Parts: sequence; structure tokens; C-alpha cells
Amino acid sequence: MTSTQTNRRVVVLTGASSGIGRAAAHELAARGHTVVLAARRAESLAALARELDPSGLRVLAVPTDVTDDASRRALIETARDHFGRVDVLVNNAGITVERGWWWDDPDPLRVLRVNLEAPVELTRLVLPEMRERRSGHIVNIGSVAGRAATHGMYSASKFGLRGFSLGLRRELLGTGVTVSLIAPGFVRSEMTASARLPMPGPEVVARAVADVLDHPRREVIVPSPYRVLAFLEYVFPKLGDRVARRVIYRRYGHEKG
Repeated sequence: MTSTQTNRRVVVLTGASSGIGRAAAHELAARGHTVVLAARRAESLAALARELDPSGLRVLAVPTDVTDDASRRALIETARDHFGRVDVLVNNAGITVERGWWWDDPDPLRVLRVNLEAPVELTRLVLPEMRERRSGHIVNIGSVAGRAATHGMYSASKFGLRGFSLGLRRELLGTGVTVSLIAPGFVRSEMTASARLPMPGPEVVARAVADVLDHPRREVIVPSPYRVLAFLEYVFPKLGDRVARRVIYRRYGHEKG
């Protein structure tokens, strides 16, 4: 068996039907991994699976609502039934409050359920087999908003996911199970469609996801210029206040009293 073959893994990827998830699905499949695609949009998911692997042998679409416990369990059980194990869990599904202030949203806590609770619960489902096998990888897709906060509810979810990822990594030291956090800045996706910023495509994040499977890292910030932003937020938080005030005013200024 070649080294390339031994490095192929069974990867469960949430939020796979669009944006970063779709790009990650393409990258992981191109590198020879077996991919279980999870998202709510069944038709888009099935079409992506056919596109990536017409044979249906290495890519499986499993319509999933990550906020529903039964749906999460069905996803992991289906992956095991088809491929025997789960080597990697990529918690990519994420949402934000897209318009207005979070406190005006009728269900602002849904952001926490999708972005934080779902990764925790899915991780809990795959950890026993990974720890028993002494092999596995949890990859959480965070955000630079988990370093530099501008949106209360979204940043709360991403700060929480960062803390969960870094803490879990230490809890699992010596077990053979690895935890990585990928923290994107602005990249083109449905979530950033209204942002007026120059942005790279989601492929930059997809490559980072695939790369940490071969070269594990604790935390990766992409694109690279956002590493400077994270540093400045830590060293000069008042500068961050000024930038945030301008950004928030441009987006919501007409609503301010």
C-alpha cells in the first residue's frame, strides 16, 4: 500500500452544499479522501456528490440538520455503516444573523445552536471510536470573529468554538486524536454576499482544511493578512474599536437612533 493510500481518510463534512463546505468537499475528494457530505439542502448535496464521484463509491450525501439530535446521530451512523469508521470530522456548518441587530431576530440563539452546540455534539458522537482506535482528527471551522469581535451573537459562537477547540486539543493530548481550528477571515460565500470587501474565494480555506489532515496544526488563520488583524486586536484593542465603529455604522448606521 502506498503512502498516498494510507493517508486517505473517511471525512464527515458538515455545511457541505455551498461556500467553504462545497470548496472543501472538492479539495478533499481531489486528494483521494472518502467524503460524507452533510447539509440541509438535499438536492444540492446529491448533485455535488454525483459531481465529485459519479460511481458513488467514495462520496456519500446525507441530508442533515445539525441542530437536530436524531439527524446528527443518523449522519454519523450512516457514515459508519457505509465506510466502517469516521477518521475525520469537519465541523463547517455555520450561520449568522444576516440582517439587522441580533436582539431583533426572533431566534438569535439559533446561531449558537448551529455554530457551537452542533460541533460539540457531533464531536461527542465520534470521540469514543477515535479514542478507542487512538486515531482521529476534529477540524472546526471558526472565524477571525472569534479573535476580533464585531457581532455579539456570531462572535460569541466563534469565541466559544475557539475555546472548545483549544481546550479539547489539550484534553486529548496523548490519545492519538488531533484537534485543529481553521479561522477564516472574509472569503466569498453566501454569508458574506453583502460585504463590500475584496475577498478571495473559499478555496483558500478548503486547502487549509485538507492541509491540516496531513500536517496537523493547532490553529490556522486564513487568508494570511488576517493574522495581522488578530495580532492588532490583541495588542491595540482601541484601534479595533475604531475600525468596528466605522464598519458597523456603514452597515447599520441608518438604523441608529
